[in-house]
Amino acid sequence: MFISVPATSANLGPGFDTLGLAIDLRNEIIIKPSRFLSVSTKGEGAENPKIKKNTLFLHIFNEQYRRLTGGKQPVFRFEFTNRIPISRGLGSSSAVIVAAITAAYVAAGVRYNKRKILNTALRYEHHPDNITPAVMGGFNVACLEGERVYSKKRRLPAYLRAVLVVPNQRISTNRSRNVLPKMYTKEELVYSLSRAAYMTALFMSESWDLLRIAAKDKIHQERRMKMMPELFDVQKTALEHGALMSTLSGSGSTFFNLAYADDADALAAALAERFPQFRVMTHGLDNLGVIGKS
Repeated sequence: MFISVPATSANLGPGFDTLGLAIDLRNEIIIKPSRFLSVSTKGEGAENPKIKKNTLFLHIFNEQYRRLTGGKQPVFRFEFTNRIPISRGLGSSSAVIVAAITAAYVAAGVRYNKRKILNTALRYEHHPDNITPAVMGGFNVACLEGERVYSKKRRLPAYLRAVLVVPNQRISTNRSRNVLPKMYTKEELVYSLSRAAYMTALFMSESWDLLRIAAKDKIHQERRMKMMPELFDVQKTALEHGALMSTLSGSGSTFFNLAYADDADALAAALAERFPQFRVMTHGLDNLGVIGKS
């Protein structure tokens, strides 16, 4: 059995907990029948004992597998290949959650649809901005109503690239949420709401050259960037060298830059030269979302 799930970039500036897209940077899991549980991990986080054991994946997989099979005990060998940087704002936790649920359906031999996977994932991750593109692929607008995710997807064209700047330190999600105020001014909210709506319209109509206006935000982005001030220079450098938009990915610390494919290499080179202490990666965008097959 084979499971593959993409990295994601959420918020995209003003779309706090609402907007996200999928990146063609994938974690993969091979699952084999076995007489006893065994786990092997390579790639990102493989040297970390907690990540190497894939505890979160196994907890969710076991819980969902038992639910789907009426309590049957799962015994498999799991071979993980992790490519999504851990705790860097690229949806590594959401990828684990989505992959585990999908894997449980595949291993149990139960048919599934992506909407069911998405709403099950909401039990483990209460913000839909990462889990939605991880499941669906593409650019997604998502909202919650009760215990359901309502979302709309737009496929992303092959002529765009994600240029990622991945710092060598993390920003914890809890810490990044704690720096946000409990109250905002009406002007701040209108500023960001108008741009989130505008950005959605731009993605839906493929009006890429106006994205740098839509990507501005007054709710979360600058407050979080102050925890790692060099990120302001990352954003400035990216916009000066051809980025269509440059936004904090999730809660950080990665910066997501969108560029035309023809401009991506030059943009990546400029960022790598300016920030040699950070990883700079270029990837296509993903329209498939999670893949699960036996």
